[in-house]
Order: sequence, then structure tokens, then C-alpha cells
Amino acid sequence: MASQIRPSANPSNEPNPNLSFHSHHQLLPPWPLSTIMFLQRSAIAAARRAAVTPAIARGFATSFARRSAATPSTPSEQAAALAGTAQKKVGTYKTLSEVKVEEDLVGPGGQPGTVPTDLEQATGLERLEILGKMEGVDVFDMRPLDASRKGTLENPILVRSAGEEQLAGCTGSPADSHVVIWLGLTKERPIERCPECGSVYKMEYVGAEDHGHHHHAQEIEEPKTFADFVKPEYRYR
Repeated sequence: MASQIRPSANPSNEPNPNLSFHSHHQLLPPWPLSTIMFLQRSAIAAARRAAVTPAIARGFATSFARRSAATPSTPSEQAAALAGTAQKKVGTYKTLSEVKVEEDLVGPGGQPGTVPTDLEQATGLERLEILGKMEGVDVFDMRPLDASRKGTLENPILVRSAGEEQLAGCTGSPADSHVVIWLGLTKERPIERCPECGSVYKMEYVGAEDHGHHHHAQEIEEPKTFADFVKPEYRYR
């Protein structure tokens, strides 16, 4: 926008001594003076109201401290960590390393007048999963099996299992090379070979050992097949 020009208030042609240059005209800004002052006040007010966002939301010292925090291993420490408090009273219960039988997977229950947490009231497999997560152990590891190579008898692909039977789905190497072939792995026969690609899988039993003192009825024996009569030395060749 062009600047507005108006004649000088000095009627004579003599130079004005108050000006640093000799001119008969005076340059004016493109906006009125009141508009400029209003814009300046608006800019200052907006700058005061603007929220300043810190470059680092949390200090590095705090990050290092949280990363190096010890894993809770006692019932009181686990309950306090789950509740987000410094300390918390909780009844005694078995931690993950102390669980041996099904009776160990029973919670102590909540304190009178309080709402019990999952750590206090969960039982069975749910409790086993919670105890594992409290110590950084994924009990039900649902990650896909290693498909970067084919398993061999000397170096099979390990399948972790907490039970005496486990199903493993093979899709070949690389992954999705063929349709899913389900292989049944047991504690007695932990090794199976995929009939499609020949990859070998082996069950790694991580569950509790059977103490043999159960008082349930005798299990029904599975019917024998031709695979039961193959000599062990020829079974996996």
C-alpha cells in the first residue's frame, strides 16, 4: 500500500529547522496511529496469554531413576506398585517363584472396608498371569514363533508351554510359505516335525512338576496308532 502524502503545515518555502532534511511534504504511515497502537497492545496481550511448552517434559534424571527401579518381589512391594503408592498392607500370598501347585494361586483377599484389587482377589490362571507381569514375566507368551529359519533336530524351534500339551502352528520359513499346519506337542513326545516344510519344533516345558498325589480318576488312555509302534531312533528321521 502506497504511503499517504500531505502538504507540510509550513506555508513558506523555507526549510523547517525541526526536520533533518529539506522537504515540502511529510510522509505518513499506511495506517492511522490509533490502529498501530491497538495492534501493539493486542500482540503484547496475546504473548502474555500464550502457554509456554517446555522443550523436555520430564527430566533425564527422573527417566534414569524410573528405568533403574527394582522389580517388586515381595507381596507388599507388588501391592504398593499396583496401587501406585509408597506402601500398602496386603495379606500374604505366594509369588511367582513360590507357586508350585494349584492351591498356591489363591489370593489373600482385600482388607475389611476396602475394595480388593485384582492382585488380592484373582485366582487360577488369571492370578498366574498377574504374578508374572508383576515380575516382568509374560506367562502366556503369544508372540509368533521364529519363522526366520527352519528348525532341525540339532537346533529345533523351541515352544514354551506351561501345560503338558501344546499346539504349535507352522506356516513355513519365511512366514506364510504354506497354510497353517497344527502340530501337537506333549511332555512325553516333545518333538514334532511339520509334514509340509520339514521344520522341527520342540516343546520347552516350564510348568510345575507333577507330585503324583492327585486323587482323581484314572485318565483314559489314548488309542494307539501306527506312530506308537515306530522305534524311537526312527521316529524323527
